[in-house]
Amino acid sequence: MTGARGPLTAGRLAGALALLTLALAVTLILGAAIGSSGAGLGDLFRGGEAATTILRLRVPRLLLAAVTGAALGAAGAVFQGVLRNPLADPYILGVSGGAALGAFAATAAGLTAALPLLPIRATAAFAGAVLTVAFLFALSRVGGRVASYPMLLIGVVTNTVYLAVILFIQTLVELTRLHGLRIWMIGSVPLESFGTIAGVAVVTVVGIVALALHGRDLNLLSAGEEAARSLGVGVARTRARVVAVASLLTAAVVAVTGPIGFVGLIVPHVARLLSGPDHRLLVPAAALCGAIFLAAAGTSRR
Repeated sequence: MTGARGPLTAGRLAGALALLTLALAVTLILGAAIGSSGAGLGDLFRGGEAATTILRLRVPRLLLAAVTGAALGAAGAVFQGVLRNPLADPYILGVSGGAALGAFAATAAGLTAALPLLPIRATAAFAGAVLTVAFLFALSRVGGRVASYPMLLIGVVTNTVYLAVILFIQTLVELTRLHGLRIWMIGSVPLESFGTIAGVAVVTVVGIVALALHGRDLNLLSAGEEAARSLGVGVARTRARVVAVASLLTAAVVAVTGPIGFVGLIVPHVARLLSGPDHRLLVPAAALCGAIFLAAAGTSRR
């Protein structure tokens, strides 16, 4: 498929992703070197408190911010392509809110404390995200087909309902059980262990690769359902697959960072300006742009 900058070749794909990867590496290095404590990268070789600040405070937050930005950027690009709507993103559609409600409810019910070795919060977040998507698609059917513009309005209303339910749960559950969830609900990049970050990163990388492999089908879907069907794309099956994977990406990061908005909305448009509309490049480019953006925004103050 021909994009705004000509046909996508293997060389152009590799070159664009290499440049964005280099930009991400520079962002992470600069982020690790900047902080109000005055600790710089040279302190890593001298050890002491400054090295501890970099390795245990700055680096984990930077890595988690990059992973979160990558997941939300790729998910936003897919939602915008599938729904053919430039305003679609996990937050506005209510997918982030559904994931947040699932994770919040599981924690409030004491499941995460009762089963600490199982990924209860992540599983509940994914269930909330998938159920939200199924709800949106069911209510957005017009004449047997899914209409994208009503879905945005439904998503906004759904987010409001989710917030009301979360506030209602807060009134019923003792505050000690909800310790730390208030900040999580605002959306932030917390200090997590490298094991947790690695787990989220694996899910994110696998999900982004899966979405990028559907790039050709996403190109055809973004051109219209009739055009996609005429060229042999199983519209319902493909849409269900990519939406499920995008929901999984959203849920994986929301379970750790809480619902972070705007990344899934803005970043895909920036990536589209840089790389063109071809989803074979746009999806990984949006992921890398999201990682750069949130890593830069989440640079530690320590």
